[in-house]
Amino acid sequence: MTLAEDIKPRLKEILVDRLKLDRAAESIGDAEPLFGPEGLGLDSIDALELVIGVEQEFGVRIENEEVGTEALASIEKLAAFIGGKRAGVATS
Repeated sequence: MTLAEDIKPRLKEILVDRLKLDRAAESIGDAEPLFGPEGLGLDSIDALELVIGVEQEFGVRIENEEVGTEALASIEKLAAFIGGKRAGVATS
């Protein structure tokens, strides 16, 4: 299991707990969009709360909106971003 794979379940828990989502963490798909009507439907307030949760839980910063837009696209992308940061690898 890769570092990103280890991170995904925790990210789903953060989403459900911090954003008070009315669904089970296990039901969130790794590639499911976090924003927009075809995904979880999160908004900008949710994004801020998620960024704070990621920073507190994993100790990584999402430096700017451009990086954040890409990293917050899905659980899969966010886990890869966090894994890359924790491994000291630059992510784009």
